[in-house]
Amino acid sequence: MLKEFKEFAIRGNVIDLAVGVIIGGAFGKIVGSMVNDIIMPLIGLLMGGINFGELSLTVGAAVIKWGAFVQTVLDFVIIAFVVFVIVKAANASKKTEAAPAPAVPTTKTCPHCATEIPLAAIRCPHCTSQL
Repeated sequence: MLKEFKEFAIRGNVIDLAVGVIIGGAFGKIVGSMVNDIIMPLIGLLMGGINFGELSLTVGAAVIKWGAFVQTVLDFVIIAFVVFVIVKAANASKKTEAAPAPAVPTTKTCPHCATEIPLAAIRCPHCTSQL
């Protein structure tokens, strides 16, 4: 069982997934900082100095922090857009790399019997016609 786990853990897909999760977490922190420290203060300034993180509604004893929710939704939209752009760019680069050059022909067709023969042939081996 330990051997099977080792094979599973060392397999490329698991390592790739771990790297993706780690980079995704770091990327989430960057986007969160961009939203909280750059975008939301600018939006708040445009709306008359409102701090969205502090906006809330009190209903009885419950405090509904709808401003924090707006910031979280904005985080998601920005992350989703950036991931979309990255995936689109990756797919576009795969399409240009995937087109191999056409193969150079190594045979030709005999004009007399329509048999495939090597390019360098000067006589058809099938009908013995001179080419």
